[in-house]
Amino acid sequence: MHMIGNAHLDPVWLWQWQEGFQEAKATFRSALDRIAEVDDFVFTSSSAVMYEWIERNEPAMFEEIRRRVAEGRWALCGGWWLQPDCNLPSGESFVRQGLYGQRYFKEKFGVTATVGYNPDSFGHHGMLPQILKKSGMDYYVFMRPQPHEKELPSRLFRWRSDDGSEVLSFRIPFEYTRWGKELDEHVEKCAGELPNAFGHVMCFYGVGNHGGGPTKENLASIASLSGRDGLPELTLSDPVRYFAEVDPSWPIPVVRDELQMHAVGCYSVHSGIKRWNREAENKLLVAEKFASVAKDVAGQPYPADFEAAWRHAMFNQFHDILAGTSIEPAYDDARDMHGYAMTIASTGLNYALQALSWRIGIPAEDGMVPIVVFNPNAWPVRAEAALQFGHPGLVGKSFLRGDEILLDDEGRRVPMQVVQSLATTRFRQRIAFMADVPALGYRVYRVVADASAPELPAAAEATPTSVENDRYRLVLDPATGWIASLYDKRSGVEAFSGPAARPVVLHDPSDTWGHNMTRYIDEIGVFAARSVRLVEHGPVKSVLRVVSAYGRSTLTQDFIVRAGVDGIEVAVVVDWHERFKMLKLRFPVGVANPVATYEIPYGHIVRETDGDEEPGQNWIDVSGAALGGDGGVYGVSLLNDGKYAFDVRGAEMSMTVLRSPIYAHHIPGPIEEGKDYAFIDQGVQRFSYALLPHRGTWKDAGAARHAAELNQRVIPLMETYHDGPLPQAASYVSVNRDALVVSAIKKAEDGDDLIVRCYEAHGEPAAGAEISLPHLGRVIRADFGPCEIKTFRVPVDPASAIVETNLIEGA
Repeated sequence: MHMIGNAHLDPVWLWQWQEGFQEAKATFRSALDRIAEVDDFVFTSSSAVMYEWIERNEPAMFEEIRRRVAEGRWALCGGWWLQPDCNLPSGESFVRQGLYGQRYFKEKFGVTATVGYNPDSFGHHGMLPQILKKSGMDYYVFMRPQPHEKELPSRLFRWRSDDGSEVLSFRIPFEYTRWGKELDEHVEKCAGELPNAFGHVMCFYGVGNHGGGPTKENLASIASLSGRDGLPELTLSDPVRYFAEVDPSWPIPVVRDELQMHAVGCYSVHSGIKRWNREAENKLLVAEKFASVAKDVAGQPYPADFEAAWRHAMFNQFHDILAGTSIEPAYDDARDMHGYAMTIASTGLNYALQALSWRIGIPAEDGMVPIVVFNPNAWPVRAEAALQFGHPGLVGKSFLRGDEILLDDEGRRVPMQVVQSLATTRFRQRIAFMADVPALGYRVYRVVADASAPELPAAAEATPTSVENDRYRLVLDPATGWIASLYDKRSGVEAFSGPAARPVVLHDPSDTWGHNMTRYIDEIGVFAARSVRLVEHGPVKSVLRVVSAYGRSTLTQDFIVRAGVDGIEVAVVVDWHERFKMLKLRFPVGVANPVATYEIPYGHIVRETDGDEEPGQNWIDVSGAALGGDGGVYGVSLLNDGKYAFDVRGAEMSMTVLRSPIYAHHIPGPIEEGKDYAFIDQGVQRFSYALLPHRGTWKDAGAARHAAELNQRVIPLMETYHDGPLPQAASYVSVNRDALVVSAIKKAEDGDDLIVRCYEAHGEPAAGAEISLPHLGRVIRADFGPCEIKTFRVPVDPASAIVETNLIEGA
């Protein structure tokens, strides 16, 4: 039996990070003292951020740790920045956990971790084996879900992701820490697992949070128990030594599945941290893409602080922060850290975009105002661009008088619509138009005066409760505000079999985690419509607004039907003042034999349609045999820009909007009469979702790309006329396969080379793939396996060959 001395350290949970900081110092000091006292004691620890804390705050202790690592007495596991939630961060965030964690370990200790290590994370998505493997980790240690939550064939198994990557994995028996001084009961329980673990098992011990790790009494207890009364030999060890003793000839079973479920309420509780996380991830990725382009095209220096921004974002992905289960003040800290990250991203992005737009050759034209629209996606996008227009000093030049039209870079008229301004003055207006923008590039549009131009008709027919264009007919029930009909005109199919976008309220007495819950089904009410009306109508879009109420809460949904695009976007504002309740939006898809598919980090998974609460990312989909039309394959994808919890019951899919338990309430902790408690998700929140009805499968509909466009939107920028070497439209990165998503473009960590990361999103081979970089005169050619993630290094020297590297850029 390998006795693994450790101390599970939550940097934030029932305390703020400052207390976690002190806790890490005290625990590491205690572990060093035990190493000095017991010759064969080995301490196991993870989380690069804690080592950075020690390095900066107690450099002498850090040097002591370095010596013990070199001696093999201190085992570095989990080559990530910290132990995050393992469902909710994006695929690229998991890559950055390894990139920055492993490179830190390599720089400071001369080694990288070979064992992935997340004992306390609440579940583990199915693409992790590939991410771990390509980050230098061949092994994985976890504890949750436990056997009563998910049955596995063995404590030890080979965990395989859809691309075929495998990591040898071990589920910790019973618990990862032990508070008592004597370990006899714990050791006896773990010894009972030996037959289910090929005769070798790890037994974790050591006092956890605020306890200081393994104690003198723990070590004395181990020495007295080894080999006694039929117990096995107890060896002070670490996970690296355990895995080294695994015989490759053992008949170790293979598991090809996600490792779920534990604490399903974590996927939806605290909408703020979920939305901040999604925003920070996407702002950083967009900023890196355009900063990389601007560096090569415009000579704009690449920001040096992107890594610091990622570190702050990654810290807030810790499994008790992003899960929403920490105390209330911890989310003030998280808000500030995310603000830091997003400020760095926004600043770097602005420098990049303005450097590019300033170099576009835009001829002078009296009264003309140019607008440059940027697309951060590596495929052409048609999307709404909206921006504030005009200011008092430029009346008559960039203030709309009513005779202006919009032209594209080739002089073609583009429909433009004046919409409600964000400022209530005479000097600022807001315009919207549908921009067609090249792949990861830009296009210039011009607002010019032309009193003779005819007024353009509306893009759709509309009434106060309906909108119909060439693709859809959307009808809202004036009594309820729900979707009464969404008719797909091209397929001849009603997308839904009943009322949709139905906001239901459920009774939710569970604790913050949602412990002991697998699904939420106790509906106690619905939001009732106060008003349904048409608030925008023109050549670009029509918007139906539904304002509804329940109890002391209100819900506003703006149903947006745009010209020439698939899907209907819904902008949502919730003002919530309920307690121990949950809000879901339900959509009964009009299909038989439904199949539910969820996006997971850098992949997707099909799950049962049993109504269980499940984690997801930017999209989920329900497809099956259409109930109308020709009865062929049909479905609806539900896209979002900041929600992570869903359920599918039969053909009805639901998105969990919010939950309102008490902050950091952990059963069996009692709720006492007469005490005041802070409840989560009180007040106003905003997010958007989109409905994408489609013939065929979600792959045919391009759900992954549409969801990316919702999360990384086009960016309009008002410019002026000037000379410049750049054309009025350009593309800098594109791919030749619909299933390929270019997820990250950045400067290499160790030089000026370019890093390009791409993944196959459909679960199908993609031979002959090409990623074009025309501004560099380069083309990346590769064959992708199903769900494969590939990372390429493009040398700054054009004579050097492009090479494929790992996720940690060769560290």
